Amino acid sequence: MKAALFSPCTYPGPTAPSGWPTPATVYSTGISEQTFAAAIEQSRLADQVGFDWVTVAEHHYGPFCMTPNPMVLAGALTQVVKRAKIALLGADIPILNPVRVAEEFAMLDTMSGGRLIAGMLRGTPNEYVTYNVNPKESRGRFEEALQLIRMAWIEPEPFGWQGRYWQYKAVCIWPRPIQQPHPPIYMSGSSPESGEFAAKNRVGLGFAVTTLALASKAARHYRAQAALAGWTPRPDDIIYRVAFHVAESDEQALEDLAAAAAAGSRSFSLALSQGAEAAIAEAGYYGRDDAQRGRVAAAFAGGLQGRIQNGQLLLGSPRTMIDQIRRVHEEVGAGVLDLVPALGGEKAMASIGRFGEQVLPVIREFGA
Repeated sequence: MKAALFSPCTYPGPTAPSGWPTPATVYSTGISEQTFAAAIEQSRLADQVGFDWVTVAEHHYGPFCMTPNPMVLAGALTQVVKRAKIALLGADIPILNPVRVAEEFAMLDTMSGGRLIAGMLRGTPNEYVTYNVNPKESRGRFEEALQLIRMAWIEPEPFGWQGRYWQYKAVCIWPRPIQQPHPPIYMSGSSPESGEFAAKNRVGLGFAVTTLALASKAARHYRAQAALAGWTPRPDDIIYRVAFHVAESDEQALEDLAAAAAAGSRSFSLALSQGAEAAIAEAGYYGRDDAQRGRVAAAFAGGLQGRIQNGQLLLGSPRTMIDQIRRVHEEVGAGVLDLVPALGGEKAMASIGRFGEQVLPVIREFGA
């Protein structure tokens, strides 16, 4: 089993009342500068202690994830992360120019020496407002953009494209990806439609903001659809994202989390434990898709122990965490664990180091 580290660049300072877009009335440039520096240092450490991937993602107009263009951060990481793969999980391709995405991914693959992982996402409903794109076109735009990006990577001769959403007289990108025929592709796959599309197109699947039960069901559907398409997904074709904090003991891990909550820390995992409504608002999940909003609200419910039981938080000593990860591996069949630090600062760095030294060597044997 492989481990990835996702540093979401969450703004740790005070903000205006929760909601999306979040007003920038009390925004601090100094705090943001420190946030990006800390994210880069976390990725540097993860690379040094053996993490297989470092990951970045795209979100807009809020403090929960300050990377509206993850390609910029990924470019910086190519200069400090020397061994691990760099995963963009992902670019919200329905609201972007797909040829530009193909060019930037190819450039990053070249800059990293062939270490790019290409995540393609539809994005959350609110993000269609960001660039004034009709959310009802989400799935169609995603599927066309993915096909166009893949063709731009593999076709060496100039070609034209006359699709429903994009038209180009000539496409022939430079530079070309180092990885052939192209970098590994992943997409989000919680819905049956997404799992079926991923299976038909031999694309990897990622699960986030979910539960073990929901992810296990979706993974089974994906594998069944892949079998109908004539292939068998590997464990590495399934990614499971989860918040984590590993300490010397279970008691210390709980104390660390309680202290951060008392201090009002804003981290990705703590936001999930503050209540569904506040978490959804801060994460930017408000939008027109009531079904998705309901799914997210259900995933956020249950409190701390409920989140651990549901597979939404890994918390405890190295031994406890190994047992929790074994359950994720056995129930979902995930081969890549995408880990989000539950805390910031020195606690996050200590947790990353402890995971790499004491947990990762053991979980590597899962599924071997």
